[in-house]
Amino acid sequence: MTADILYDLVVVGGGVNGCGVARDAAGRGASVVLFEQGDLAGATSSASTKLIHGGLRYLEQYEFRLVRESLREREVLWAMAPHLIQPLRFVLPHHQGLRPRWMLRLGLFLYDHLGGRKRLPATRGLDLRRDPAGAPLDPRFTYAFEYSDCWVDDARLVVLNALDAAERGATIHTRARVTAVERRADHWRVTATTAADKTITVRARSLVNAAGPWVERLVGLSGLTAPAGVRLVRGSHIVTPKLFDHDRAYIFQNRDGRIIFAIPYQDDFTLIGTTDADHHGDPRDVAATDEEVAYLCAAASEYFKAPVQTADVVWRYAGVRPLLDDGASDAQEATRDYVLSLDAPKNAAPGLSVFGGKITTYRRLSEAVLRELAPHMGVDLGPAWTRSAPLPGGDLAGQDLDAFVAALAAPYPFLAPRTRKRMAKAYGARITNLLAEAASLEDMGRHFGADLYEREVRYLIAVEWARTAQDILWRRSKLGLRLDPDQAAALDLFMRTASNL
Repeated sequence: MTADILYDLVVVGGGVNGCGVARDAAGRGASVVLFEQGDLAGATSSASTKLIHGGLRYLEQYEFRLVRESLREREVLWAMAPHLIQPLRFVLPHHQGLRPRWMLRLGLFLYDHLGGRKRLPATRGLDLRRDPAGAPLDPRFTYAFEYSDCWVDDARLVVLNALDAAERGATIHTRARVTAVERRADHWRVTATTAADKTITVRARSLVNAAGPWVERLVGLSGLTAPAGVRLVRGSHIVTPKLFDHDRAYIFQNRDGRIIFAIPYQDDFTLIGTTDADHHGDPRDVAATDEEVAYLCAAASEYFKAPVQTADVVWRYAGVRPLLDDGASDAQEATRDYVLSLDAPKNAAPGLSVFGGKITTYRRLSEAVLRELAPHMGVDLGPAWTRSAPLPGGDLAGQDLDAFVAALAAPYPFLAPRTRKRMAKAYGARITNLLAEAASLEDMGRHFGADLYEREVRYLIAVEWARTAQDILWRRSKLGLRLDPDQAAALDLFMRTASNL
């Protein structure tokens, strides 16, 4: 299939950066087409630690610009998507023999004041002998600092950026792998092959390479210039049954200089991560190794009273961060800041490649991409707009999330409180689009396990590009933690049939 339309912008990559750029550009009046070779957020953007944070440890690496920008974005993103993003308090125990208490206090003072914090509470000290946060910890930890950051459903953040882009006119092609890129004087010609082995060819005045771990591949296909190579750094995580009953997270210092988080996760679990290791080979082959799982268990066991055993792990996952290779000797020291490489000669269509970046700064990155590219696109773009525009479902009519969840009991009394809460956090105000006139569980259709019903599955197929059970169980939700293999297989069979209707 060859499109006759000439788009203003083609974006390659359906992660948080690509979808963020597509949303921003579409909202400024540009015609946009996006290609993603797999599912939205199918790689790095669904394999994060799920945090909207400044990056406390980056202060030690003097990444002050990155930390300041990230801190400023926390409350902006929280306001944009209060259903997906919630504030979270972090407990940092003081470990004798590691960073001294004065250093932690100074770092957290900077953390509190660099980013214009307004709604998030400030740092405070904790006596772990009296505070409930000390109960699950080894008694030798007697003092801690508690500070603020935010938690996010990373994969849903990506999907909602894509959905908003589509509602503003962008064309989103998932499961369409770019196979050829031809640069001409006034446009790009981009060809992709779909999972059904069909060919899509489009023309566009400009191109953004936001292919994440595959950014170098697209540089090779397109002939774009790049400042350096990409360094793939693997981050692995584990999930265990919950290790503590309160709603705060922990940040633990390790003797090797790294830090790990232990975060309340999906009500009944604890998420522990991450590692930093160079990844070699195909990014599609990334997986948490047994050595990394053992490392995370040992690092957490240094702090918790009850050791964390590898047998406790119910899920492991890993992703690769596509960082600019800045020559750092250790993977953990490689910069997490983003680098934009603009290639806009006078006699050829402009293109821009994205290296690095964090979920926290994706919106600012998107603005920066368009600021760099706009003078060369040959079209007039509107002003920046995303700072104050909610993502789909983010307008809760002045209610906080708890009040919004409570208000759902009246129109949907047939849903269990846990189900209402999960759906509210996933869809926000769009929950009414999903549930529509449903008045009973029978109206929800086939039950696939846990609290997943046919009505939600069909909505995700029709609206959110879901095509397989993996898309729903591990990206649109985390119900994969609750469905058994037979239930997941039944869901997958249903979806493959329903997707073709």
